[in-house]
Amino acid sequence: MSARTSIAHCLYTINFKYLYTVGLLSPQEIIAKNPLRSRSIHITGKPSKTTEPYTIDQMRFLVQRIDLLSNATDRQYLALQALHPLRLEEVLGLQWQDVDLKRGLLHIERAVTHPTRNEPHIKPPKTLASRRTLHLAPQIACYLIAGAPSHFVLGGEKPLTYTQTVKMYRRIQRETQFEEKISPRRFRTTVLTDLYDTTRDIKLAQMSAGHTTAAMTLKHYVRGRNEEKNTALPVANLYGLTDY
Repeated sequence: MSARTSIAHCLYTINFKYLYTVGLLSPQEIIAKNPLRSRSIHITGKPSKTTEPYTIDQMRFLVQRIDLLSNATDRQYLALQALHPLRLEEVLGLQWQDVDLKRGLLHIERAVTHPTRNEPHIKPPKTLASRRTLHLAPQIACYLIAGAPSHFVLGGEKPLTYTQTVKMYRRIQRETQFEEKISPRRFRTTVLTDLYDTTRDIKLAQMSAGHTTAAMTLKHYVRGRNEEKNTALPVANLYGLTDY
């Protein structure tokens, strides 16, 4: 819905509430006069595009080039984002007190967004399910040199601004010579896709994603690798037909 449509909807709603309050309009009349059915309102929204995962070769290309990055923050970001099913806002919200290197755990306790594409805004995680604990890939611990507990992993005393975050993407793409744009959403979709493909555990993928329902994980993030798999052979093998 466009901004113009939203304003028109609000004005209609305010008018209806007033007429209902003073007794000039019944609930049935309000329903019959649904403002969204007005010819003056045009809903122009388009279906969102599906986020395709990076290929396995692309992911191997990137993680094998973490050491080529000259900036420590860039190395930390790529190591965290490429190997864990984190939203960008969750990566930016990580403080060193959330990173348990000894036990190999990441505690998701806050998020950092840029609502005005300028200064960072610190807030709680997106949903209750988003507040979770994930395992930390032990292979990337070497890139995480702990700072003060209340400092942000990316940024130090203050989290990264929008501009700093965009510049980080560009540096990573340039220094790794990656042929496509660095996309946090594609990283998250890729990790969840491969987590499900390797474990076939949708509840595990859901928990790792921080989703309230498994349907959300399947619909928006588990894309599959488009590999043609035999759906009959596993069942036949399970039932003892193992000659093939």
